[in-house]
Amino acid sequence: MAETSLFGRGYNSFSGVDIKAVFNNQVIGELQAISYSISREKAPIYTMGSADPRSFSRGKRGIAGTLIFIVFDRHPLLSAFGAYQPEANQRLLFLSDIDDVRPEADVTKDISSVGLANPEQAAASVQVAETNITAVDSDQVVAAPWFVDQIPPFDVTLAAANEYGSLAIMRIFGIELLNEGYGVSIDDMVSETQYTYVARTLVGWRPLGSVNLTEEG
Repeated sequence: MAETSLFGRGYNSFSGVDIKAVFNNQVIGELQAISYSISREKAPIYTMGSADPRSFSRGKRGIAGTLIFIVFDRHPLLSAFGAYQPEANQRLLFLSDIDDVRPEADVTKDISSVGLANPEQAAASVQVAETNITAVDSDQVVAAPWFVDQIPPFDVTLAAANEYGSLAIMRIFGIELLNEGYGVSIDDMVSETQYTYVARTLVGWRPLGSVNLTEEG
C-alpha cells in the first residue's frame, strides 16, 4: 500500500453535490435545499430570597424546517407520491372523503356531484348522501394525495459520499408537510417550490467509514 503524505490527509467534508436525498426509500432528484431547526422550551425557576434562577425546567421540543425543490415539468413530490402520476413506483395513500374534488375530475361536468350545480338543492343532496352512511368509513375512500399536506408522514435520509471514499448519513423521521409556496416570474431562469415541515425526531450526521480506493495488482 502506498504511503499517504500528511498533506493528503484531512477532515472529511461534503458539499451539496456529494449528498443524495432519499424519501421513503426513493431518491428525489429535484431537491435543491433542506434545512431544519430544533427548539425546546426551557424556563427559569425562581424562589424567594434570590433574584437569580435556582434551576431551569425543560419542556417540549420542536423540530421544523424547509424543503426547496426545482420544478421541471411536473410536481416534485406529488409526481412521486401522489395522484398526478398514477404510475409512480411508491404511492403514499390516505383516506379521503368521497365528496372531495380530485384533480382528475372535470369540474365543469362533475360539479353536480359536489352539490354546487344548484345551490338550492345542495343541502338536500348532502343530506341524502349522509343518510346512506352505514358505517364509520362509508364516506371514506383510499386515495393518493393531490395536496402535499395530505401526504402521510415520511422519513428523509441524506446519504453523502465524496470523491475520497468517505461516507456519512443523517435521517429526519416522521416529516409532516405544512405549507407550500410557488411562484414564477418572467425574470426567473428556473422556478422553485418551497415547503415547511415539522418532524418527530432526527439523527444528525454520523460517519459510516470510507471506501478503500487503493488498487491491487
